[in-house]
Amino acid sequence: MADFSDAMNITASGMRAQAARLRHVSENIANADTPGYQRKMISFEAIMEGGQATGRVETGRVRLDRSELSQIYDPAHPMADETGNYEGSNVNLLIEVSDAREAQRSYEANLKLFDQVRQMSTSLMDLLRR
Repeated sequence: MADFSDAMNITASGMRAQAARLRHVSENIANADTPGYQRKMISFEAIMEGGQATGRVETGRVRLDRSELSQIYDPAHPMADETGNYEGSNVNLLIEVSDAREAQRSYEANLKLFDQVRQMSTSLMDLLRR
């Protein structure tokens, strides 16, 4: 039964990590038009116990994308400088949408695996009761 528990813990950690990733992608999309906003990026780190990889993951520190902010020409904008430009964000909606799809599909794959492990453990319990 420990193997079933380990498998469920691994898939649950994957779902938590992808949910956190999707949360940051959502923040990036929501702030795509915010002047001076820097894209947030998140990484995953393997959880180690006793020097051995457990298969579980956790989210690492949130990093800001240090690429240059876009320069937008709009002399009427309150943040515009003397040349009529202001700094936009460095969020690329195409990248964010593809990241969101990848996170969603990874979450769904972990969810299916979680459900399969649950079904297998239920079937095993039914067999042992007979």
